[in-house]
Amino acid sequence: MPYNTLQEFITDLEQQGELVRITKKVDTALEITEIVDRVSKMPGGGKALLFENNGTNFPVLINALGSDKRMCMALGVKDYDEVSEEILKLFKKISAPRNSLLDKIKLLPDLGQIASWMPKSISGRGACQQVVMEKPDLSLLPVLKCWPFDGGPFITFPVVNTKDPLTGIRNAGMYRMQVLSADTTGMHWHRHKVGARHYNEYKKLNQKMPIAVCLGGDPLYTYCATAPLPDHIDEYILAGFLRKRRVELVKCLTNDIEVPNDADIVIEGYVDPSEELIWEGPFGDHTGFYSLADWYPRFHVTCITHRKGAIYPATIVGIPPQEDAYIAKATERIFLAPIKLTLAPEVVDIDIPQAGVAHNLTIVSIDKSYPGQAAKIANTLWGAGQMMFNKTLVVVDASVNVHDYESIGRLITQNCNPSTDIHFASGPMDVLDHSASRFAFGGKMCWDATSKLPEEIYDSVKTDLPTIKQEHIDKLMADHPEITAANFSQLSKGISVVVLGVKKGEKNLLKELHKNICQRELFQQIKFFVFADESIDINDLYTTAWVALNNCDPKRDCFVIEGSENQTSSICIDATVKSREKDGFKRDWPNAVISDQATITKVDQIWQELNLGPLVSSPSMLFSRMVLNDGAVAEQNN
Repeated sequence: MPYNTLQEFITDLEQQGELVRITKKVDTALEITEIVDRVSKMPGGGKALLFENNGTNFPVLINALGSDKRMCMALGVKDYDEVSEEILKLFKKISAPRNSLLDKIKLLPDLGQIASWMPKSISGRGACQQVVMEKPDLSLLPVLKCWPFDGGPFITFPVVNTKDPLTGIRNAGMYRMQVLSADTTGMHWHRHKVGARHYNEYKKLNQKMPIAVCLGGDPLYTYCATAPLPDHIDEYILAGFLRKRRVELVKCLTNDIEVPNDADIVIEGYVDPSEELIWEGPFGDHTGFYSLADWYPRFHVTCITHRKGAIYPATIVGIPPQEDAYIAKATERIFLAPIKLTLAPEVVDIDIPQAGVAHNLTIVSIDKSYPGQAAKIANTLWGAGQMMFNKTLVVVDASVNVHDYESIGRLITQNCNPSTDIHFASGPMDVLDHSASRFAFGGKMCWDATSKLPEEIYDSVKTDLPTIKQEHIDKLMADHPEITAANFSQLSKGISVVVLGVKKGEKNLLKELHKNICQRELFQQIKFFVFADESIDINDLYTTAWVALNNCDPKRDCFVIEGSENQTSSICIDATVKSREKDGFKRDWPNAVISDQATITKVDQIWQELNLGPLVSSPSMLFSRMVLNDGAVAEQNN
């Protein structure tokens, strides 16, 4: 059953032991984030938190969707795959051949069910308009300043409602909003997003763009605003399908945008495309690094309404895992069926690992039947919606469990020849990708780890792994003092990956280092080398993977050495920070996102009063060595 209000969801969370109420007064600037960061990194995502004493009249609900269980509660299912299976079943019903009149009549109940999911406009004031602020003032809301070098406080869980001025088609997206004053914010929609496209249409017409921002209501609205729907598909139709009940919409008081009747808070206003853009950011983002300041439109608030007893929903993003990882997992499972039905019927399963922060890594299994099919899948997915932002795609056979990462590592070792089975391309990248040499445009790679057909075999794939002893590692490091740490642990698991911590010196150091290492007989059967900065704990493979996937532009930072009769092909992945001096990199490089020491100390002191169990150390302490300067920018390369 759908939740009629956000309060209903909170009650359900509490009854199921999924929510902790925090009555201790906690500051919305930095302190809530530090607490949530500790909780969200607990096993399984920790608990949802309700901060009831934050200096405003609105409790803050956060980490509400930050576990598989809570995400499924919001979706009204016990397992994500229930939704995917229902989509598949419905599509088969309505697309099946209808040869007789009786067959067509039998379809009517299904069509009626679909019609019952369509959003419906209702007249009069809505529940979300029970209270109207006499003078709109964003400072009355508990807007969070999440991280020390953020440009200010940000609304982080907004459902931003816009419509196409030419077609009237509605869109609900999620774009962060930096609060600039009592009645203005930034509107951070990326150039690829529908909201930005609507903005450009209003600009052509020289018209102000009406916008309504919703907070709260059925938690499904929040999820649907993040869902990768095709253009021109109304997010409230998806919400109706998921909640099995239509969304009721009411018209705003100061513009003609319609919003869910059951929203907790509605912020009405407009963007004027004729105005100059404003400098927005930085912001500690879901990649785990700051997205640096840039130019975005200004949103003017004309009215704020809310229901009585309204709750303010928020989220934090930063070094994974955070709440957004579970939202991404829901999308991964729900949209598997549409991918199979509309794009690539050979796809069997998909996994988007948390360390890949949504766009950086995807693993897909396929029912392979012809040579080159892995490359075909890569090109298909890279041309589909938000999958165009994917940086690294690993393709495996249908029988492989894509969620078993250790087995995937062994499979890549067995099936992947670095010189022939890794395919490179260029294309659009997420605006937040900091490793690309050019803004929002960079390299991609597909790793073909499928079993090879005769036409795909160029030479034998060597899988024998050497036995590396500590004296061999000591000798390597003595001969190459730029190597500061070495992790050969994966070789014993049958995974041909070595991770080296390095201190970079002159240009092209890593390319030459890779070449020199591969000239040593003992290391000639190792396929994959990852070079990371000395500030990274390379024994923590999750962190190493997260950093490598963020810091590498595949076409620029991967170096392949062709194999020979006695040597396997190998590839070096440069996962280090890039600078103008050492790498010719011309964009500013961001710092990792961590709390400051004063906030960490304060939360340590009040932890026992938060009702969250034994003291949990700050995750930020694990990453403090990664922060290179006092600010959002680590390397100033412009």
